[in-house]
Formats: sequence, C-alpha cells, structure tokens
Amino acid sequence: MAETVTQPGTGPGGPLPKGFRGAEHGWPELHRIPHPPRRLPLLGDVLGVDRRTPLQDSMRIAEQLGPIFRRRAFGNEFVFVWGAELAADMADESRFAKHVGLGVANLRPVAGDGLFTAYNHEPNWQLAHDVLAPGFSREAMEGYHAMMLAVAGRLTDHWDRELAAGRWVDVPGDMTKLTLETIARTGFGHDFGSFERDRPHPFVTSMIGTLTYAQRLNSVPAPLAPLMLRQASRRNAADIDHLNRTVDDLVAERRRTGRGEGDLLDRMLETSHPETGERLSAENVRRQVITFLVAGHETTSGALSFALYYLALHPAIAAKAAAEVDRVWGDTPAPGYDQVARLRYVRRVLDESLRLWPTAPAFAREAREDTVLAGRHPMRRGAWALVLTPMLHRDPEVWGPDAGSFDPDRFDAKAARGRAPHTFKPFGTGARACIGRQFALHEATLVLGLLLRRYGLGADPDYRLRVTERLTLMPEGLRLRLEHRIPAPAPVTVPEAPTSESGGCPVHGTGD
Repeated sequence: MAETVTQPGTGPGGPLPKGFRGAEHGWPELHRIPHPPRRLPLLGDVLGVDRRTPLQDSMRIAEQLGPIFRRRAFGNEFVFVWGAELAADMADESRFAKHVGLGVANLRPVAGDGLFTAYNHEPNWQLAHDVLAPGFSREAMEGYHAMMLAVAGRLTDHWDRELAAGRWVDVPGDMTKLTLETIARTGFGHDFGSFERDRPHPFVTSMIGTLTYAQRLNSVPAPLAPLMLRQASRRNAADIDHLNRTVDDLVAERRRTGRGEGDLLDRMLETSHPETGERLSAENVRRQVITFLVAGHETTSGALSFALYYLALHPAIAAKAAAEVDRVWGDTPAPGYDQVARLRYVRRVLDESLRLWPTAPAFAREAREDTVLAGRHPMRRGAWALVLTPMLHRDPEVWGPDAGSFDPDRFDAKAARGRAPHTFKPFGTGARACIGRQFALHEATLVLGLLLRRYGLGADPDYRLRVTERLTLMPEGLRLRLEHRIPAPAPVTVPEAPTSESGGCPVHGTGD
C-alpha cells in the first residue's frame, strides 16, 4: 500500500498518495483522451522517441493528437495539455495548484523544500517566499543594477578579445558564465571567476550533471533505475556533494565576514517572518541558495542564447532593436535602471524568444478538489497534467497560422491587449510562479541592449537550431561571428518647413 501524506494546501479531503500518481488514478474518463498509435505492452508509447529529447518528442506528438493527450512510459500514464482554453482553466488558483512531479521531484535530493521543488504542504515554501519577496522589490532591483552592469562589462571585455582575435563566440557558454556571475554577485556577494576560466566552473558542471540526471530518471523504469543508472547515480551523488560543499563554503564565508549589503543571503540568514517571527533553518538556507544559483542562471542564460540566435537570424529585427538602443540610451556609457524598461522593442524580442522556446518548458498543475477541466474532462482531487508551454505559445487559435515564426511585434501593446489571459506563461503561473521573473527580465533586457549597441551579430549559415534538454532548454552549439558596430547617429529633428497654401508637406526628422 502506498504511503500517504496530508496536503492541506491542496484542498479538502483525505490524504493523497505520496509519490508518483498515474493519470489512470485521477482521470475517470481517461479513455477519451487520445494517445499515440502503436502502444507497446509494458513499454508504452516509446516508438520513435529519443530519451534525450522528451520535450521535443512531446511537442511533435502534440501536433498530431491535439490540445490534450496522454503518453504511457514503463507503466506510468501522463496527461499533457497545451490548448489555450485548457491551460487557462488550469491557471485558476481556486481549483488548481502547482504539482511537483516528473523531473522536478527528481531534484529534491539536492534542492529539497526550496522554493522551486517544495511540495504545497511544506511550510518552508511560504516562509521563504515571504522572507525573500522583498529581495525582488523595485528598491532591491535598483540596487542590483550596478552589479549587473559590472558583470556585463566582463562579458563585453571577453567578447572584445574574441573579436580582436577573429574568433567566433560560444553563446550558450558565455551566457551561462554571465548569468551565474550575476546571480552569485547580486544574491550572495560571491565571485566564481567564470570569465577567467577556460572551462566551465565546477559548480556549473555539477549543476548540469544533476539536471541531466533528473531528466534521465524519467527515461527508465523506476525499479530498474538503480541497476541501469548505477554509474550515473554515483556521478550524481558526487555532483550533489560538490553543490552542497560550494554553498556551505559560501554561507560560512558570509558568517565569518559579517553582514553583506542586504542581498538575498543576508535576508536568508537574518530576516524573520514579519508575522510569525520564524527564520529559515540552516538546512533550508542551503537549499534556497542552491535553488537560486541553479534556477537563477540556467533559465536566463537559455533565454539570452535563444534571443541572440533569433537576432542573428533576422538582421532587420536586430537593426531595429539596435536603433532603439541608440535612441533611448544615447551616448550614456552606463544606462540607468529606468532606461532599461524603456527598451520596449528589445523586450519584445526577448518575449518572442521566450514564446517560441521558454527555457522552463513545462509546468504541472493538480486539482485541489474534484473538478471538470474546461467543462469536458473530469478530474479527481490530486489528478494532475503537464502544461507544455512551447505548444501553448504556438496555439494557432491564439497566435495565428504563423505561430511558429519569429515576430516581436506580437508583443506590441495593441496585440498584447487583444490576447486572452494565460496564453503566455514562460515563468509558470499562480502563487508558485517564478519569484525572480522581474530580475531575469531586467537582466536579460539590459544585456541584450548592451550587446546590440556594441556588436553586429553574424550567424553561421550552416547552423541549424538544435535544442539541448536538461529539464531546461538551451540552443546547442550556437556560435556567432561578431562585428564592430558603429551606432547610428541620433535622430536629428529638422525645423518644420512652412506649408504652402496648397498644402505642401512639412519636413520631419529621421526617427524610425
């Protein structure tokens, strides 16, 4: 008999089964939901799929089967949702909550009850959220801005050297260095020295190892995992040990040196809950630091990498974005905090990249109580489904018949106002959506602006986008050729010429 645990955060009723809950237990009319053809006994829907690309396989199957479908693998049945109407219904916080399942639960050995991996019933999630939320206020973000600029300067120094040497730049590798240093410095006052290394920092290597292992666990039958992944399991244990030791050293250094400058680590160590007076335990501090270091840089590096890929692929869009940077920032060597938000077209580029390839590509939702999804699919309390964000973002009923093409103008103000809510979800949804989303968007917009102002981006004509999956998404092997860019002159406004009685045209400046 399965163990049970009471989950008061998910609605009334008795205890829910602990651990994996297959769709057959929560969807009374599961037979109405389509699945791929050629299902094999015991193995399930495994024909034609690749264990290295489960998300992209699911996207392909979604195109064939429609807005809700199911897949079986090694005896476990899963329901996937991507239709806009269904996803919007699952965003209803009164009826649905975050479900920690699949690869996310596989990260609990390292992240435990951190913000991303905590179960809804675990009290440390709400405690940490309330303690850390002020760390992402406008005041806090303004304080981080100068450090973001400093780290971006290390990136441009590195790219200047690569350009001078005639070398192509490793976009995913360099964006990973940038975002790791940014979250480490702004959040924890630590410098990993990433740009001074020829190889990735060991923390990054261990992080990628744990993410990859978490995904691999879903590709083998659970009873056989200890045998089939014996060597990988040993490597994963070593990776977790390295992550823990790195963070323990970081925290110990802070305790020795005293108070920092009010960053996230200070809040974790010194701030009590404003109402209960509770403080985070030492173990939970470690888990939260790991959560922020991993989630705080892995997804943002992917978002920047995809954005640079599309900018290099579309020179006219890159030119328009660069012209906006020239116009808004002018000659200022260090743009101010408020100037970043004024890069509206650059932000559209970023949003459109996140639409096509949201780097956290799925989120799971579970029913708080017995309900009917979109009035058609009964669900029992605790039943859950995985929302495929890249497919939600490609739903032609929302985004049109060209939903697969790159067009930043989908996010101009008029188009955004005309779209239904809950159709753009790169940071998840509801109370458990990413706490650092404004941090990530500010950082990414700032960096894109700095790079567009400084460089022309040349694409490799032979490169074809390949997406690496390790719970998060990243363009594989993306390299760009840099060019020196001479900014366009600032728009000159010519005084309006007098018009003739016959209605001659006034002369205007050369703004875009």
